[in-house]
Amino acid sequence: MLVHDVCQYLDEFAPPRLAEDWDNVGLLVGDSARSVNKIMTCLTITPDSAAEAVRERTDLIVTHHPLPFRPLKRLTTDSVPGRLLLQLIEASIAIYSPHTAFDSAAAGINQCLAEGIGLQEIRPLVPRATDEDQLGAGRYGTLAEPLSLSSLAERLKGQPSLSGLHRVGLAEQTVSKVAVACGSAGEFLEAARQCGCNLLVTGETSFHTCLEAEATGVALLLPGHFASERFALEKLAELLAGEFAELDVWASRDEQDPLCWM
Repeated sequence: MLVHDVCQYLDEFAPPRLAEDWDNVGLLVGDSARSVNKIMTCLTITPDSAAEAVRERTDLIVTHHPLPFRPLKRLTTDSVPGRLLLQLIEASIAIYSPHTAFDSAAAGINQCLAEGIGLQEIRPLVPRATDEDQLGAGRYGTLAEPLSLSSLAERLKGQPSLSGLHRVGLAEQTVSKVAVACGSAGEFLEAARQCGCNLLVTGETSFHTCLEAEATGVALLLPGHFASERFALEKLAELLAGEFAELDVWASRDEQDPLCWM
């Protein structure tokens, strides 16, 4: 099995054409012709997850957040990205990132989020005008029956990796049409409003976006960036393990949310 074979499967699962223009997706580090026996998925390459990959003699990291993300003028240990990249390159570990293509894929993060909270008639929140498969960024749909904001919050708390939840809006407010956008996606507030949604579920957003949501009557539920995406990397590890039964595949065991609830 080659790195190329895994990358080809991932490109089909989360087509790079779905990625945002500003993103950096695909095989970012490594030789596609090298053999692969071990794959680790993670939300982000950090000192902890990088050390785990080296310790476990991983051949390929599939990380949601790209490394590198922004162009680097130099590759040295003086910066955190440079230090992590040099560590992984020295260990001959390849890096692949699907990022926003995974967010928007047919079975991607936002689709899983929408299905996880029980939405029906799920559609892209921001459709791609040129996409014949009716894909796009975010998702929205309707609940089988209207719920109070607090009731839907309790349902959301059942999702993996979630240890806290911020709310914008009255607990007793009724919601029936819901938009979801994983990660940091406050920019989708207007799209949610235009689609007639009572609620936007996103990982995190700015204080001023919260004020705007309150003023326009669209509630927010904010489980945190980590919780809104990490569960999908665990599912992706299971998917890869099923597709490539001869490989050792796991989701990082050392990765943790840097934000802690007190």
